[in-house]
Amino acid sequence: MPHNNPDLIRQNAEMSLALASALYPLEKWIPHGESVFIAKSRLSGSYKEQAKLYREIADVQILIRRGSVAYFLPERFDGGKKGKRYADTVLDGAIVEIKTISGNRTTLGKSFKKGYKQGISMLETHPEIKAEHHVFLRLYTPFTIESVRAKIAGEIKGTFNKGCCICYFEATEELCIWTYDELRSIVGGPK
Repeated sequence: MPHNNPDLIRQNAEMSLALASALYPLEKWIPHGESVFIAKSRLSGSYKEQAKLYREIADVQILIRRGSVAYFLPERFDGGKKGKRYADTVLDGAIVEIKTISGNRTTLGKSFKKGYKQGISMLETHPEIKAEHHVFLRLYTPFTIESVRAKIAGEIKGTFNKGCCICYFEATEELCIWTYDELRSIVGGPK
């Protein structure tokens, strides 16, 4: 993730717009503050959907302050199965699912795995799009960095996708980014 370099922010904005537009070619993107864009169709959701959207916007502010650009995607995915969940955003040219964790290690593992699958679902629906998918975890439970890294590594053992896990530890205000390849190397999985 960049650190407020204007050229990188512009490049992130271009990559994000290109990917979001490829995923949703008929969607209009509404600016919502600096470096945040929201699918127009997502703005007309229920109160519950709007509350979720604003929580997600608050979550990604951690990354926006570091130079990222986010496009919040519609709740439904073009061509997708009804009721199937897909990733929340395109961030810096990658598909990203956002998860907030306040439970135990089991909750952490399940939430990560669900977010990982949501990103894969989007890529499987559009195989012509070559993009990475990430999971962004905002951790309210005071896990150690090593504990989280080991748990996530175990969750992706045997997978082959490219991307990364982005973790923000609220207790220590630390941001960690691990590629899936780095994580798989911990448990001896494929690279």
